[in-house]
Amino acid sequence: MHPQETSAPCIGQNIVRNARLTALSAIAACLPGTLVAQQAGGLAGYGLFGTPSLIEMPTADSAPDAELATSLGYFAGTARTTLSFQITPRLSGSFRYTAVNGLKVPGYNVDHALVPLRPLPSGVNPDTYYDRSFDLRFRLIDETLRRPAVAIGLRDFIGTGLYGGEYVVATKSLTPRLRLTAGLGWGRLGSHNAIGRTGNRPDDVIGQGGVPTYDRWFRGDVAPFGGIAWQATDSLTLKAEYSSDAYAQEVASGIFQRRSSWNLGADYRISDNLQVSVYSLYGGEIGASLTFFSNLRQAAVPGGAEPAPLPVRVRGAGERGDLGWRFVPEASDNIKARLKTALRKEGLEYEGLALDPTRATLRLRNTRYLNEPQALGRAARVMSRILPGSVETLRLVPMVNGMEASVVTFRRSDIEALENAPASALLARTEFADGYGLSPPPEDGLYPQFSWSLRPFLSLSVFDPDNPVRADGGLRLSGRYRLAPNIEISGALSKTIAGNLDGVIRDIPSDLPRVRTDYAEYSRQGDPALEHLTFSAFARPAPDLYGRVSLGYLEKMYAGVSGELLWKPVDSALALGVELNYARQRDFDQRFGLRDYDSITGHVSAYYDFGNGFHGQVDIGRYLAGDYGATLTLDREFANGWRVGAYATFTDVPFDDFGEGSFDKGLRLTIPMQSLLGKPTRRTNTVTIQSLTRDGGARLNVNDRLYGRLRDYHEPELTKKWGRVWR
Repeated sequence: MHPQETSAPCIGQNIVRNARLTALSAIAACLPGTLVAQQAGGLAGYGLFGTPSLIEMPTADSAPDAELATSLGYFAGTARTTLSFQITPRLSGSFRYTAVNGLKVPGYNVDHALVPLRPLPSGVNPDTYYDRSFDLRFRLIDETLRRPAVAIGLRDFIGTGLYGGEYVVATKSLTPRLRLTAGLGWGRLGSHNAIGRTGNRPDDVIGQGGVPTYDRWFRGDVAPFGGIAWQATDSLTLKAEYSSDAYAQEVASGIFQRRSSWNLGADYRISDNLQVSVYSLYGGEIGASLTFFSNLRQAAVPGGAEPAPLPVRVRGAGERGDLGWRFVPEASDNIKARLKTALRKEGLEYEGLALDPTRATLRLRNTRYLNEPQALGRAARVMSRILPGSVETLRLVPMVNGMEASVVTFRRSDIEALENAPASALLARTEFADGYGLSPPPEDGLYPQFSWSLRPFLSLSVFDPDNPVRADGGLRLSGRYRLAPNIEISGALSKTIAGNLDGVIRDIPSDLPRVRTDYAEYSRQGDPALEHLTFSAFARPAPDLYGRVSLGYLEKMYAGVSGELLWKPVDSALALGVELNYARQRDFDQRFGLRDYDSITGHVSAYYDFGNGFHGQVDIGRYLAGDYGATLTLDREFANGWRVGAYATFTDVPFDDFGEGSFDKGLRLTIPMQSLLGKPTRRTNTVTIQSLTRDGGARLNVNDRLYGRLRDYHEPELTKKWGRVWR
């Protein structure tokens, strides 16, 4: 996997002895939030597969909507790390990474990668089989007094099929503390004591994985499974299950002996966000698991760490018609100076003001608040205290890279009357429109402007079969020089202090131009590294249109020129964009040299806000290796800044030419840093869990793409976060 970056606060939170599998646990260990009632009935908990289960057998229970869980489980030489997310109240998905010591899979060599054998690094077990798998489950029927909950699920439906299995399961409460589960399983879940058969099912492990195993779903032997869960105390749940998994390959490999079909377990909830479990398995094995969980919808947004907002000043009756300030020569300059000082105390950047007898238009930059309505609300409070009483209309124009993102209009009398009312009352009276041409010019002396930062970084690389988790940690020096509001030069230098990304020795075969698979050389030779150095210009060519041009060293691997045009009405859930790039590969040392390979890439993109936090994106075009195709992305986003998403890229590259993984796909989690730092900040950190780094479907990584920066100030997004307008 290409190195992905995460935040320094998550470094070093390894939990169990198999430290190579704890990258996902580091994410969960950093999660804030409060657990609401656990699964339906509150009894089943998370099992060894990291999903709502008894022990290894699934139940029909669902986690609370928007719950994110990371589970680490171990037994009989098998270590599993699972990331699960309750996508909707009924649908959940899981990604699992498993290491099995001593597993012998026909047709596979020791590194599971179908590449030539070579000496392995010291400390790497040559007999360990690594496996990636994805699960989906859907609750078909809710439990009532008379009927059980019923769920249907797919295990390892898009991996190698090592754990491939399907099930239909029912769960019912017998008493408030006692729940019974029974189900039928196929595949691995139908491999022991089958009672029937539904067609033929291949029993081999899929060569390169990554392809949906739809030709196997609900086919082959069918076997029953089930069990019972008893909540002995508010924290302790005892469980027993009958397993229908024969563990045929593990038993044939001599990993353990399956002496019994009965498993026993105990879950103990240590806190609202942590469950520990111990198990007695298959008549002779002991296992354990640790699960972190947090509800992203309810993850707290820090409040109170920042200074309280200024109270609204209510005008007196005589002030509203008083225009005497217009005849005082210094009045306008004095108002602007006071407004600039007051906004800076709120963490907001004043850039200009157009002041009329009854209307004021403020040019504003928000550099502090991730929840944009909070910035707008604080600015409006400040304006109510400083502007002359005759000014009734307050127009705020938030600026992004020198572009008017929108214009938000308040009536000052509404601000005065509704300060202590629900935020929805103010929203009903607020207007949103395109800010094109409405911002006053920036004040003299604001530009040029220079800013810099020195921060720690952590780069992760996962799923290298020689060492499933690698990392580099160090310092990054970033700088930005704004020549004008919409023209800037930016760059970043990084220096690794400790890590092992330069130890990647895997020679990844590729039938395509090596546009990404040489990433190990960039890690090995690029220290220190010039990560990027770009000149960028931004513009508003017309209403509803936004533009960007960037040139220079665009990312770690490529230099070139990138241009983008975005159509995005302020009140629309739909946006359309087009991007065209010329990219040339950089030298491995990430300095100023260039290599021979170049490529023209470009995409047409459509973005759509489906509501309820779901957001989709489709990109169609040409990728770095010259392949043509499309990338589909779906995210679930929350008003507090957390995001969970998945993407998949399909191009005209045949699966065999693409190599292991078959096509590019991955998961991503965006963490708002305010949740970790306890104070408002616009900084976020996105961790991408990519199954493998290959050359097909590779896209240029360009900073400052327009859509993600602009939509935060448009009506659909502002409405979602409006609850913090008075904070």
